[in-house]
Amino acid sequence: MSQDSTTAPETSRKLSGRRRREIVAVLLFSGGPIFESSIPLSVFGIDRQDAGVPRYRLLVCAGEDVPLRTTGGLELTAPYGLEALSRAGTVVVPAWRSITQPPPPAALDALRRAHEEGARIVGLCTGAFVLAAAGLLDGRPATTHWMYAPTLAKRYPSVHVDPRELFVDDGDILTSAGTAAGIDLCLHIVRTDHGADAAGALARRLVVPPRRSGGQERYLDRSLPEEIGADPLAEVVAWALEHLHEQFDVEALAARAYMSRRTFDRRFRSLTGSAPLQWLITQRVLQAQRLLETSDYSVDEVAGRCGFRSPVALRGHFRRQLGSSPAAYRAAYRARRPQGGPVERTDRPDRADRLDRLDRLDRLERLDRLERADRPDRAEVIEQRSGEHSMPLRRPGAPVGHAGHTSHAAHHHHPPHPDPGKPESDAYAPRLPEQAAGRASGRPTLPGQRERPVG
Repeated sequence: MSQDSTTAPETSRKLSGRRRREIVAVLLFSGGPIFESSIPLSVFGIDRQDAGVPRYRLLVCAGEDVPLRTTGGLELTAPYGLEALSRAGTVVVPAWRSITQPPPPAALDALRRAHEEGARIVGLCTGAFVLAAAGLLDGRPATTHWMYAPTLAKRYPSVHVDPRELFVDDGDILTSAGTAAGIDLCLHIVRTDHGADAAGALARRLVVPPRRSGGQERYLDRSLPEEIGADPLAEVVAWALEHLHEQFDVEALAARAYMSRRTFDRRFRSLTGSAPLQWLITQRVLQAQRLLETSDYSVDEVAGRCGFRSPVALRGHFRRQLGSSPAAYRAAYRARRPQGGPVERTDRPDRADRLDRLDRLDRLERLDRLERADRPDRAEVIEQRSGEHSMPLRRPGAPVGHAGHTSHAAHHHHPPHPDPGKPESDAYAPRLPEQAAGRASGRPTLPGQRERPVG
């Protein structure tokens, strides 16, 4: 169950008599990153009853006897050992130091025993690898950092890994994605235990959103799993990433690998943790996301340059993976882009201002209609192309003076007031000839792809 759920599954085991619901044990290991380790310490270890947050009792436990050093070289001293886990109603395992190293057997035994006695077990980021090594994720849904999700799925095939979620709540077993997603999961635990008001008060203290929407899909990268480099299938995957602008399917990839479709599907899933068709669609959506951020291509052009057979296919997959239409994503990105980012056209109404006026519930539908809006008036396009040596053409509705020229008022550079009822479209924005050739705009050209003719 993801973070969008309003109710959590009921815990299947009754908490044993010696454990207390309000006691949270955090299990630390040497080599763990300090950020992930500090998240449960901050959420459950500080008394914020004055803000309306019920108090937890925190037990910081060492998962091994060696000195506990963080990734930054800091040395920590935990006041408790593994024996303290026997009193906790919740046990949190922050990020594990290495996905290639097995956790200490004593710590795995303590986690299994805590789970058998009804404790809630939480894995933050790569802490999911510790839970999987203990066998606690067998047959269960789980998530982890998107970069390590394929490795988790390959190493523990009985775990149902979902790299799209910020966190997964499966009742008595909970896992989160990387780094800051640990905050989302800890807030979810407070919300489950004490309600939305307590979680909201805690979020205000931490200066974070009480509930983030969406998943970690928007952060996915084209990076390949760590172990793919030595596999013969790596060449096929690398070729697919370099030719996303071409239209090919999984059958073509299987042919390049000299495998049957069934064999290719099985090998690909074992290597990446994902079905090849879903992986290919995800990579095409990621490429579309980059083009929407860095280029001025229309949505139709973006679809073609990402290998989608039609703009409709792009819109459907884009909305399913990122929760918005391509036009809405581009508008939101440009509204919050940092200074010095891609230059947006200035001869159209401010899309950010329009979005602020739209009602939240129908924003996406109205932005979809922007993609199909009429092209801007041709007179304005010709005027832009005419340059300084041509007389400005009259805009529709402008006052006319003698001999067909615009009146004196029209020569003052007052920008026209856009009609708020008919916003212009990103999909059919006018372009200068040199922009269409990709020189003035500086937009990227994908390998092996020719520019579209102008005219």
